[in-house]
Amino acid sequence: MNIPFLDFLDFLDKWRKRQSPDGGDGLVAVFENDQEAVSELFSECELLRSQAGAMGLELDDTAGSLHALDQLLPRWRDDPELLPWLGNDAGLYLGSVIVRTVPAAVWHVWPGGHPVVRLASGREIQVVEAGLDWAVNGAPELFQVYAEAAEA
Repeated sequence: MNIPFLDFLDFLDKWRKRQSPDGGDGLVAVFENDQEAVSELFSECELLRSQAGAMGLELDDTAGSLHALDQLLPRWRDDPELLPWLGNDAGLYLGSVIVRTVPAAVWHVWPGGHPVVRLASGREIQVVEAGLDWAVNGAPELFQVYAEAAEA
């Protein structure tokens, strides 16, 4: 699903209004109270989708698409400025697939604003770090991280 930039700004405005005046956990509340909006926002991953599309792969938010991403020739490694952005998108896409397909998996944010996926067991997966490692090194494979989450 594609979220226009203005919708993203609206999402941020709602978050700011919900944030408590004493600097409490307003961002945490948004993540816990509006999982659908958070999932929609994180699943956009425009850079990753455009790179995959240029290589003939359409990302359909399934585990199979994670496996297909793992099989792509990593041409993005030739551009060091692209790597962190693509890795971040890969991590958010991985998290989006987990949240959509693994029962009771949800987005969670740490107090510093770092998004992770929390499984029903309470285990948290640092999907952004996994995406960055995948973009830079090719490991861990995105599907491998997904499979471990689906087992838990």
